[in-house]
Amino acid sequence: MEKYLRDWRQEALNRHQYDTAIFVADKLYALTSDDNDAFWLAQAHFSTGNYNRTQALLARGNLTERTPQCRYLAAHCSIKLGKIDEALQTLGDKNPTHLISAPGSARQKLRHVDVNTRAGARHNKTASRNERLPTSEERDREDVNNIKSEAGMCYLRGVCYAKQNSFDRAKECYKTAVQIDVQCFEAFDALMANSLMSPEEEWKFLESLNFDTINVSNNPSLSQEAAHFTKTLYTTRLSKYTKPGEFANATETLSTHYNLANNPDILLAKADLMFTHCRFREALALTTSVLDNDKYNFSVMPVHLASLHELGQKNTLFLLAHDLADTNPSEACTWLAVGVYYLAIQRIAEARRYFSKASMMDPHFGPAWIGFAHTFAAEGEHDQAISAYSTAARLFQGTHLPQLFLGMQNLQLNNLSLAREYLKTAYDLCETDPLLLNEMGVVYYNEGHMLDAIQFFRRAIQLAEQNEAEPDALLPTRINLAHALRRDKQHNEALITFEEVLRHGVKDPAVFAAKGLVLMEMDRPWDAVLVLHEALNVSPQDPMATDLLNRALEASGDDSHLLPEAGQTADSLDDDGNNEEIDELDRRMHGKLREIEQNRVAGRRGRRRRHAQGMAAEDLSQFGESMVVDSDEG
Repeated sequence: MEKYLRDWRQEALNRHQYDTAIFVADKLYALTSDDNDAFWLAQAHFSTGNYNRTQALLARGNLTERTPQCRYLAAHCSIKLGKIDEALQTLGDKNPTHLISAPGSARQKLRHVDVNTRAGARHNKTASRNERLPTSEERDREDVNNIKSEAGMCYLRGVCYAKQNSFDRAKECYKTAVQIDVQCFEAFDALMANSLMSPEEEWKFLESLNFDTINVSNNPSLSQEAAHFTKTLYTTRLSKYTKPGEFANATETLSTHYNLANNPDILLAKADLMFTHCRFREALALTTSVLDNDKYNFSVMPVHLASLHELGQKNTLFLLAHDLADTNPSEACTWLAVGVYYLAIQRIAEARRYFSKASMMDPHFGPAWIGFAHTFAAEGEHDQAISAYSTAARLFQGTHLPQLFLGMQNLQLNNLSLAREYLKTAYDLCETDPLLLNEMGVVYYNEGHMLDAIQFFRRAIQLAEQNEAEPDALLPTRINLAHALRRDKQHNEALITFEEVLRHGVKDPAVFAAKGLVLMEMDRPWDAVLVLHEALNVSPQDPMATDLLNRALEASGDDSHLLPEAGQTADSLDDDGNNEEIDELDRRMHGKLREIEQNRVAGRRGRRRRHAQGMAAEDLSQFGESMVVDSDEG
């Protein structure tokens, strides 16, 4: 009769017929008074959302004190009811670190393994195992279900601490959960999605995990393959900045050997990498293929929305946001989509309201926080933007993006020392982001260190080209490089760089004017006249191009006494005031670039981590028509 009732209960649970499961489990528990049967009755109540009734049942037989599974379930009920302090009291505040299995330690021994077949191996490995992990024998004596429950409780402790904004303690709990049970994906995902570790820390943490604890049907060869498979899956969740080669190998293995090429998680990992490399069209193609088969896959939605925004597809954003608002109004990602649409059409106040709504629905939703901060940056409200970015930096400590955005905002406020500190912090977290390198170059440019600025701009371009970024993504840094070369008197290289920018079809009068200024400094006034006419053809009322054109016409006419002698540059004029005029024109040019820049959001990327990730990442940034980004002086 007990077997009959257990089978009936399990069949009902499998079909989600919870009333049937509760009816049968209640009779079974009355027959057996077994703790395991009581646990499954509580599970059935939990599945129906009867959390108070579940807790009452567990407390009735003092089950929470006797088994880790029941304690885990009781704490989970408290979290569902919003009773965080009660959940922590049930869980306790100490993680069972004695259950951690270090890499290289002996494979976990299950209770039902034949001791005789393993006795020799156990004897040979005892000494080395005890040297690495003195408590591993204690872990070996523990039942596998208890180990998994203890790992689950570590995860729940992390959830509680995260809800209390104690992120350092949450991070340690999540790490311990995965170290105890490497198959506790919830804890691993919480570490990655919330960007609680730097990219370097993520890879070190992955190497610290003992995947050999995975056991499949007591089959050593199959268990070894399962361990490798799990590690490969986890590799695709790590930061895409640090080791793109290893990430590519992991996705290739999963795609070819395990036929997971079209799996949504693998496609999302590839799309995240493409977005990180500024290959927005490829990222959008991948996310679109996922949504074509799974219309409401919310994990892929932030990267999809960011790609749509980068490519200016406002109509698609409009239709997607409306569909999500109609079908999934309780999802934070829905209001993120609405906010991105309003950001794309320059209705900043509405965008801010919906980003705020998304962040209130899910306080740890990185893209919403970054988007909320971007709305202040878009309106030039630098102090409020800095406050919002600071909140994001506190919530997502492992991603460099909030620190990068803080540096950019301080750059616009001309707080160079603060900007340098924030950008240095971001650089310590990630050294391979072209946007960050561009901003570091801008700091050196503003401080007058042109050689250092040129070095950073060139490295940013080199990395972007290695990543096969879209050409348009390189234009802002090329313009910055050209300005730094001009200021460093490397006129020939500056001219070549400006011409390369213009060959991409840029129609910005400021770029034409800068090229004209370089030609004037090279004693080629007539060539400057032609270029400045192109600037005025784009913007007939541009005052900077007009002033430079008047000077170029004077230089190419008969009033040679007003011009520098042959061999002189505009910076080596005599004391008649012309040098000051050129400096004034230079300041006005960069002043115009500052004005344009203030109409842009201070960043091209955000990470789910990511994406923060970071946040990561997820690009919710707004950008205008200017080809010069992320700097005060181009």
